[in-house]
Amino acid sequence: MPFRKLTAMCDADVDILAQKLRDYSQLGISLVWQRQVIFLAALGLAAFYYDIVLAGVVLAMILSSELFDFYLFRRILRCQTFDVRKVRQFHILIAISTLISASVIITYAIWIATLQGPIPHFMPLFFLFAAALFASMNNHQLPSALFLRLACYGLAFLFIPVRDIVITGAPLHSELWAQLFTSIFVLFFIVECSRIYQHFYKSQLSQLRNLRNEHEKSKIAYKAKTEFLSTMSHELRTPLTVIKGAVDIVASGKVGEIPEKAEALLQAAQRNSERLLGLINEILDLQDIETEAMLFDFQDIKLWHAVEDAISNNNPYAAKLDVTFVATPPRNDVVVSVDKKRLGQVFSNVLSNAAKYSPVGSNVFVSMETDGDTARVLFNDSGMGLSPDNYDTVFDPFTQVDSSDTRKIGGTGLGMNISKRIMETLGGEIAYSKNDGLGTTFIVELPCI
Repeated sequence: MPFRKLTAMCDADVDILAQKLRDYSQLGISLVWQRQVIFLAALGLAAFYYDIVLAGVVLAMILSSELFDFYLFRRILRCQTFDVRKVRQFHILIAISTLISASVIITYAIWIATLQGPIPHFMPLFFLFAAALFASMNNHQLPSALFLRLACYGLAFLFIPVRDIVITGAPLHSELWAQLFTSIFVLFFIVECSRIYQHFYKSQLSQLRNLRNEHEKSKIAYKAKTEFLSTMSHELRTPLTVIKGAVDIVASGKVGEIPEKAEALLQAAQRNSERLLGLINEILDLQDIETEAMLFDFQDIKLWHAVEDAISNNNPYAAKLDVTFVATPPRNDVVVSVDKKRLGQVFSNVLSNAAKYSPVGSNVFVSMETDGDTARVLFNDSGMGLSPDNYDTVFDPFTQVDSSDTRKIGGTGLGMNISKRIMETLGGEIAYSKNDGLGTTFIVELPCI
């Protein structure tokens, strides 16, 4: 964008130019050592074959130019917010930087051409060509800077052969005229290269803007989805809790004797209201975790006591499935710093899953082991057995290893994903391994105090 148009930019234009400035600066810093190698090679040739004074003067100019460029690039990259004033200021500074760095190459080329005399100038013209091509490849982010640099190099490209022709009065069939025409051809080639690189860069920017727009749309949709789920879950939980409480009271017989035909219906209502309430609570937990709204109250507790509490709380559920929890207490308990309620939620998820997928009449063995500063609680069932290939399925939300309509007992597929996220917050880990025989061993690992 030309400098005169910088005063009439909207926010979108400022963002685009800010991105171009950052890209230009980042690439300039990343190529600093490549430039130094090229400069050292050029100075070595100049000092050995032509004039050591020339090499010294150009070296001083290179150091000044590189220091100014490095300062400017770092300043642009450190800038947190861009506005029209800053964009205009940086463009002016880049124009100054471009003129300084271009003058270094031009001085080098013209000085050597002057020392060579009116002959075909392979070396100076080659370095001008290399510098112009380098600019086309790496300065395409800012068309104004690229145009200014190529204009300077182009004038030098034409000045060297024209000067020789003027000094010698060379006729049209002279090789000096061929050098001039070749220079013009090379300039067209460089301009075409610049156009191609600019086209590629504009395409990349366009794709990046489209990705950002889609990302913003996704964020908006995700936020709307999250708010909808949270609102609906809260709105459903209150009346469902009341309904479940009323069904439980009626099923208990406290309001009168229950007809035999109604008893089965009440039991079905109890089971399904409990499942639905569990689903709503898990959705709310998932939303709290994803929005970082879930609160954790860390305290020092004895780990095996928490395991025993979870077993006691889940015994009635296991008894309904004719599964028994068999606990083997450790010789020494360990202390961990956790949220007791959330850790209990993890243990309950593991125990209920172990009971759910274990055969009727089987046992789930619970034990604990310590290894240095780490404690592990092991839940060993004799169910279908999980393959290591099922890891993503086990811990991803809304997924189950057995997702068919004929699975034994339903579930939301949220419990293990929530457990994994809770353990990450607690500084621990949850994993599993397939048993040698039947079943799976889930492992809950925590650091000891």
